[in-house]
Amino acid sequence: MNRERLYEICLAQPEAVEEHPFGPDLTVFKVAQKVFVIATAHEDLTMNLKCDPEVAETLRGTYDSVRAMSVWPKHWNWVDISAGEVADTELEHWVEDSYDLVVDKLPKVHKLRLQGEVRGIDLGSTA
Repeated sequence: MNRERLYEICLAQPEAVEEHPFGPDLTVFKVAQKVFVIATAHEDLTMNLKCDPEVAETLRGTYDSVRAMSVWPKHWNWVDISAGEVADTELEHWVEDSYDLVVDKLPKVHKLRLQGEVRGIDLGSTA
């Protein structure tokens, strides 16, 4: 998977936004001000993403290119995409799962908005 495709997948998630709060070398993808993917802007493409703890352990045991993120190792994985070990379809699924895990923890009004049931609520102000 290349950087453009990764960004496309991240931004295809409802209400997803791209930010660079740590400078140009890291791209952060958020929903309702909550991070679901952090991607590098280096030649070697890597990303950090949220994962169910049990699934995270399984993935780390299955792929050499998947490790625990140094910060929040229980819930976040670091993935070396440029290693080419993980299929694009799997990576896409992991991004979607990360997004879903973040959305599941949002206040109800934000979840309803993302499901199209509530209109006119500013997701930029989190409760």
